[in-house]
Amino acid sequence: MNDLTCIIIGGGHAGLQALKAIKETTQGMVNGRRIRFLLIDNQPGHVRKMLLFRPAVGDEEIIIPWMHWFPEGVEFMQGTVKSVDSGEKRIRYVDTQGNDDQIHYDLLVVAVGSVVRQPDPDQGGIALTDPYTAADIRERWRSNLRKAAYETNLEERKRLMTVAVGGAGISGIETTAELALAMRNEAAALGLKSSDISVYLLNAKERLFPEGPEIVGRKLELTLSGCGVSVLHNRKAVREEAGVITLSNGDRLPVSLCIWTIGLIPNPALRSMGLPLTPEGQVLVDECYRVQGAPGVYSIGDCARIFDPRNGKADQMTCKEGGIQADRLGKIVMADLEGRPAPVHKKVPLDFYCIGLGENRGIVWGRKWGLNMIITGKPAWRFRNIAWKAGSKLL
Repeated sequence: MNDLTCIIIGGGHAGLQALKAIKETTQGMVNGRRIRFLLIDNQPGHVRKMLLFRPAVGDEEIIIPWMHWFPEGVEFMQGTVKSVDSGEKRIRYVDTQGNDDQIHYDLLVVAVGSVVRQPDPDQGGIALTDPYTAADIRERWRSNLRKAAYETNLEERKRLMTVAVGGAGISGIETTAELALAMRNEAAALGLKSSDISVYLLNAKERLFPEGPEIVGRKLELTLSGCGVSVLHNRKAVREEAGVITLSNGDRLPVSLCIWTIGLIPNPALRSMGLPLTPEGQVLVDECYRVQGAPGVYSIGDCARIFDPRNGKADQMTCKEGGIQADRLGKIVMADLEGRPAPVHKKVPLDFYCIGLGENRGIVWGRKWGLNMIITGKPAWRFRNIAWKAGSKLL
């Protein structure tokens, strides 16, 4: 009997977890047929997207080459999937040399995730979208501080030492905390006053972290202040032009750099694949993550519209929810292959968040039975590091 080919498109958090879950659940065999596992991704390694801010503040490498990750029995191919032919069970892809080719699948998991939302072209600034823009951001603020060290005009020096981050979600919070600490250290090394560094976090809402209780938002703001970050609430960055950010209330803020961290959208590559999508661009799946009208095709993670059939509540675009989906997908695939009823999606209450705020600083918040649990300082930092590693299967 011929082998079965299981292809996973996307080597992000959900894709890696799905590969692991299906491989472990099936043990690489089903009904006497060996399963060949193939991961396709357009990157040379797994990008630790939760740590995207790290290359923006330091020299940390967040791309893990596939050769350092892959278990035995898994193949990797670098390329970009262009379309899925569910009738013929084939995908069309383009490899790194630009060659167009096709490959057959028996099982297909689409886990291409999300991308960082880009501002409009006329809004200026730079969006923290990938390791390459992160490195660009790092070089820009370092260059500006070097210029500030020789600048005699006090107003211009202040501008060169000022950075603003537009978007106060967890990504924006973690970015500003580590950026302020890094800029202060760099300023001191250049003979500048660390206290002259200004990092602003522009929050369009009334408080930080609306997902949790108000006390968590207050603790976050207090810790950010200790790092050197000033939070401006009810202030949305409208545009940056010629070193000045115009805010939604009409204020103008002189800065040397405007960084956008304005959330995620489903991967736009989905729109050319020929799969059924929601108006927002997520793959339409049933309660077992099966893509509608495409036998043998599944989708999970940020790129899929997944909701609990009992109450209609949708999963959020987070790594922890994607991980739970992937674990369940392993059981679903095995059940489908054996021709028995598969488990259905069930939204798990996940009132648990870890936020890093620079080394040995952080906040962990969880809620159980109506009670809030809050951990701060070094223990919270350790929790956050565990979450970062778990998201990339590095534990």
